[in-house]
Amino acid sequence: MRAEIAELKLAVEQSALLLRRRLDWDTARKRLDELNARAEDPDLWNNPDQAQSLMRERNRLDAAIREVSEIEAELADTVELAEMAEAEGDDALYDEAAVALRAVKARAGKAELQALLSGEADANDSYVEIHPGAGGTEAQDWAEMLARMYTRWAEKAGYKVEVVEAQAGEEAGLKSVTLLVKGENAYGWLKTEAGVHRLVRISPYDSSGRRHTSFASVWAYPLVDDTIEIEIQEKDVRTDTYRASGAGGQHVNKTDSAVRLTHIPSGIVVACQSERSQHKNRSQAWTMLRARLYEQELQRREAEAQAQADSKTDIGWGHQIRSYVLQPYQMVKDLRTQVETSDTQGVLDGDLDDFMAAALAARVGLEEGAAS
Repeated sequence: MRAEIAELKLAVEQSALLLRRRLDWDTARKRLDELNARAEDPDLWNNPDQAQSLMRERNRLDAAIREVSEIEAELADTVELAEMAEAEGDDALYDEAAVALRAVKARAGKAELQALLSGEADANDSYVEIHPGAGGTEAQDWAEMLARMYTRWAEKAGYKVEVVEAQAGEEAGLKSVTLLVKGENAYGWLKTEAGVHRLVRISPYDSSGRRHTSFASVWAYPLVDDTIEIEIQEKDVRTDTYRASGAGGQHVNKTDSAVRLTHIPSGIVVACQSERSQHKNRSQAWTMLRARLYEQELQRREAEAQAQADSKTDIGWGHQIRSYVLQPYQMVKDLRTQVETSDTQGVLDGDLDDFMAAALAARVGLEEGAAS
């Protein structure tokens, strides 16, 4: 067998083994059998929410198992074709087998990325909050640039984006913004972006043309459905109403339709002004608060895993996860994974997949290390 085919065969075999391990193959097969049996129960749909949750789990597990099986079958067929072509001295057929095997390798690589999204809430829609650091207009402009970056990334991924809340800066930029990104695995990808983002550039707001460094924090948390119970005592929540800012017509400017909730025990604050109705904004804000408290619990579990692995990576305000340098050179570098690129404009236009995949792989590796 020629070197290229042998290398491709080995790479796909390693990917398949990795996928089987991450799925916990035998356990996954048994679980799928259980879910298939429960799906045939005529009483299942007496509880629609529970039924939908079960079917979502079943469909995801079935798709993951089928993907691995198909990759392994394609690998076996293509290697057999290559061996036959080599035995018969048919170079054209051999080249055809090599092209097919490269396609199998690409499919396996894509499956590896999807397998990383196995967290409890990874499949959910995601909120993204962005807050500028100190620095006034310069930092607020950076916050707006980040909001645009995530919007572009989401659009390229086929996701829908809604602006839940936005507070405009006095001169330019945003004092705060909350986006809701809707789509399969939105939270799984966006959770890798939580932390402080640092920008270095020649400031467009400095008449002397000096270089400025700005910071903004990003926080992602999943939209949780009614099947996940988050207990919140109303006495623990302070509700404030205020007039929404930004575009929205006369109604927005004349009524206190915007709602801010403060969860006193945790200090978590959420706000919503996307609807004209205060009632609708209040309902959305409560959904956001439940999501934030759920994310807090997920972060607590992750912190425990990090402690067990003796490797702690703080994602709080004081920790930078990525630097975007536009002057005196062009470079975006993730400080957690060391992934970097000189295509700064591409990144700011939403080309984030390489950064997200590397950060997600690092998180999964940490969790697997803690579990072993």
